[in-house]
Amino acid sequence: MTTILATDFWTSIMPNVVANKDVFIQSTWETIYMTLVSGIIAGILGIIIGIALVVTAPGGILANRTTYWILDKLVNIFRSIPFIILLAVIAPFTRLLVGTSIGTTAALVPLTIGTAPFYARQVQNALVDVDRGIIEAAEAVGASPMQIIFRVYLREALPDLIRTSVVTVISLIGLTAMAGAIGGGGLGNTAISIGYDRFENDITIMAMIIILAIVFIIQILGDLWARKTDHR
Repeated sequence: MTTILATDFWTSIMPNVVANKDVFIQSTWETIYMTLVSGIIAGILGIIIGIALVVTAPGGILANRTTYWILDKLVNIFRSIPFIILLAVIAPFTRLLVGTSIGTTAALVPLTIGTAPFYARQVQNALVDVDRGIIEAAEAVGASPMQIIFRVYLREALPDLIRTSVVTVISLIGLTAMAGAIGGGGLGNTAISIGYDRFENDITIMAMIIILAIVFIIQILGDLWARKTDHR
């Protein structure tokens, strides 16, 4: 009886959501898939580029003006391109890699390219804040550049790296919704192709609620993890 009443309640306030329940389950998993896969790839690239920016900068442990200049300009260029334009510009490259420019797998390419430079700059900012005295002390005892990177930079900046990672993932979720609006799948596609185009507002509202729930969960877990690793 309780189940019947609950079903009737949801049907009365969100009839289109109930009718498209399977669509929401599928689109939610598509959003999680796009966020997880592109987030991992962009995260790895972002950390590598961010570290390279720090260590090759003037005064860095592997200072190289040319390398730093090239990386810095590339990050600035790709960060400056609006994501909706990036989707169109790299469509031929996306088709070359995955055979199509439409769908959740195809969306991984622009999502990664759009996120990696943003995260790289966040990583750079986090690592730059590491106490210079600790780095100099490590150099004084003969630590190699790789040891300084892993045992000093990444260890000391871990709480800030977690926080910037959370910000990046939340931003990435927003990008998945944008990619979905032009055929990338996920909740963005459901909100636009069904909710907006068919004037079924409850579909759009539910897509927004699910995205907000995902964002809140990521933010809470990220904050807890950052506090647990912050011993300052």
